[in-house]
Amino acid sequence: MHILLIEDDPELSKSLRQDLEAVGFAVDTAADGETAEYLGACEQYDIAVLDLGLPRMSGLEILKRWRAAKNPLPVIILTARDAWHEKVNGFEAGADDYLGKPFHVEELIARIRALLKRLHGQVQPTLEMFGVKLDEERQLAQVEGIGSVSLTAFEFRLLRCFMLHPGKVLSKAHLSEHVYHCDVDPDSNVIEVYMNRLRRKLGKDLISTRRGQGYIFGEFQ
Repeated sequence: MHILLIEDDPELSKSLRQDLEAVGFAVDTAADGETAEYLGACEQYDIAVLDLGLPRMSGLEILKRWRAAKNPLPVIILTARDAWHEKVNGFEAGADDYLGKPFHVEELIARIRALLKRLHGQVQPTLEMFGVKLDEERQLAQVEGIGSVSLTAFEFRLLRCFMLHPGKVLSKAHLSEHVYHCDVDPDSNVIEVYMNRLRRKLGKDLISTRRGQGYIFGEFQ
């Protein structure tokens, strides 16, 4: 999954990016409001983590502009713990969740995972379907009839994307947008290579190909 992290504190931004990437997210960062507003409007992200106190444009103004433009990008706002009015203003502007500063990164990760599942209609705390259970903490899969399967970081991101969209055709372009950083030039051949690796690990029938369209997780031939 692809996250836009908007934070003007360089040390905090660097630390959060490293922590989020370590648990399998692709992360882009923005340190000012104008850059953040542009990226959120032009790139495909799954969630934005938005600090309200930003140079050049406030986080609240960014959120208002996105929502005025009908941009549905899910947003978790970061705000000072005692600034209750900022939380209210954020929700009224269209935020999906908030987290008060200071916070533990584990809570941010938990909120991101919970919001992703809720947005994709997944009500169970663990992604589990078609005989596959995804262990997000250890970034591996438990596969019925096979056992524990280790995954590379890229394989993990791909599988999580599929499990959040079961039964839906996902194009190479969609997969690239949601598993790569925006500063990486995606190569469709790389997607094909990792698809073959996932099939070997999970079973060749679990992910089927729609020629000229993309891939489907959970449509058995």
